[in-house]
Amino acid sequence: MKLNGRLELTWTGKNDQQLIERRILIEDKNKSYGDPNSENMLIHGDNLLALKALEKDYSGKVKCIFIDPPYNTGTAFEHYDDNLEHSIWLNMMNQRLIKLKKLLSENGIIFVQIDYNEQAYLKVLMDEIFGRINFLTMITCKVKAPSGIASGANAFFDCSEYILVYTKNKQCFDFLPTKIDSFVIGPSALTVTNVYNQFIENWTNSFENFSTFEEDVKICEMKTNDFSISTIKKSDRTEEVYYENYKKIFRVAAISGGRDKKILSYLQSLPNYDKNNIYSYSYIASQGKNKGKLITNYIYKGGNILFLKDFVRIDDEKKKVYKQDIITNIFAFDWWQGLTGEGGVTFKNGQKPEKLIKTLLSVVTNPGDLVLDSFLGSGTTCAVAHKMNRKWIGIEMGEHVYSLDKVRMDSIIDGMDMTGITKDVGWKSGGGYHFYELSEPLFVKHPILGFYQLNPKFDDLMIKKFICNIEGYEHKENGLIHGFSSEKHLVHITRQFVNGEYVRQLMNVIGDGESISIYAMKYQPNLRLPDNIEIIDIMKKILPKCVDLKEEK
Repeated sequence: MKLNGRLELTWTGKNDQQLIERRILIEDKNKSYGDPNSENMLIHGDNLLALKALEKDYSGKVKCIFIDPPYNTGTAFEHYDDNLEHSIWLNMMNQRLIKLKKLLSENGIIFVQIDYNEQAYLKVLMDEIFGRINFLTMITCKVKAPSGIASGANAFFDCSEYILVYTKNKQCFDFLPTKIDSFVIGPSALTVTNVYNQFIENWTNSFENFSTFEEDVKICEMKTNDFSISTIKKSDRTEEVYYENYKKIFRVAAISGGRDKKILSYLQSLPNYDKNNIYSYSYIASQGKNKGKLITNYIYKGGNILFLKDFVRIDDEKKKVYKQDIITNIFAFDWWQGLTGEGGVTFKNGQKPEKLIKTLLSVVTNPGDLVLDSFLGSGTTCAVAHKMNRKWIGIEMGEHVYSLDKVRMDSIIDGMDMTGITKDVGWKSGGGYHFYELSEPLFVKHPILGFYQLNPKFDDLMIKKFICNIEGYEHKENGLIHGFSSEKHLVHITRQFVNGEYVRQLMNVIGDGESISIYAMKYQPNLRLPDNIEIIDIMKKILPKCVDLKEEK
């Protein structure tokens, strides 16, 4: 017999199907802060229940997810129990990753930070959930440096953590070309400044038509009497010199091939070519990221001129020139140094640097995109998203959502937080968020008789909101109508006894071509109903969606 199988990760309890309890989000308006029109959400409660509650309104709408879940290290943190048994940890992550995937947009991306304890297992788990084809990369972060006696305790000092990166659908995903500061150009970076050691004096940009190479390439020449080339001596390679001259400092790079090499060969074949002059050549790119754009390059002494200004970031306030490099999957930066107190909060062994989140969001999001973090911790993801003008949803189950996350976001909105990326992005103040608590369950057991009943703490309005959320209706109060799924299908929810007279009253409020579902606790049996009216038993239809009745038996 032929056996069929698939590559997957298994663990104890993986196939035990558990019903996720239904909850809804209740705004605590006393804790909401700032602009009341803001769409940002700060949620307190179990993140699995919160993610389930978000499904109705946010499925397929989140552009970027960053989570930093407990690492299952075998130690206990102040705010988290991080000593979960291996299978329990995998099951916890499996349930939440499935929900997170549902919330991601088709062009969305998820970052999951982890250390070595579960990284390999998490990679296989995410391959299974998101599809191995949608794996983008694994980023290695240097989060600490060896120092002190403890650093020599092991043969190989552990200084890294990892970020697994997956897209929802790689065919739809598109990133934003982004560069990152590597160091300040100056005497401390001679290996780089030695390369950019020439600059053009008397730069007039007075190029004259020189020749045409094929139909689409125009070549111009600047003669030596229009400019002069100087070399920066090592003793003069200060940060100030590079800042003052960054627009005209350059290096010459060898031409390796393609169109550039053909143009150089053409130039060298001309009788009036002078290698000491500068030549520009311009053309419209026919392919690649610059397709359709005018491209201009420069040739000097048989090589391409690369201007320093095209590879740096200028900080006019500090008068510094920062060398920039393309982002790789190795983050060996000092972002984790001096992190304590960033954002005005302290979250020992769990806080992430704002520059880390800024770098990730810069590559994959635009202003206005929605960012989610369901293991919010100290609030870094939402803090950075807010400062970068992204919309955000943050979920935190710990009580530090009040003492850390709320305090941090309020300070940012008030313009009081000067830490992290505040100056880098020019953040001032503004915005806001709505604060939500998870509701109690819709059904609870009778304290004496033990049967399930509607939560006696809930009023009619809460019950209507709950059932509309569970059934996928848009909750909207309009007389006897409590929600709708389309313009033609309405819903009515009641705890009163439904009989023929009750139905006739509802028939008077529905229009031509409309239908209505009546959710009821008690109703007259064998009612004759029109084709456009149905009665749904709340206990039979809704209770099994909220309570795992199999577990009760």
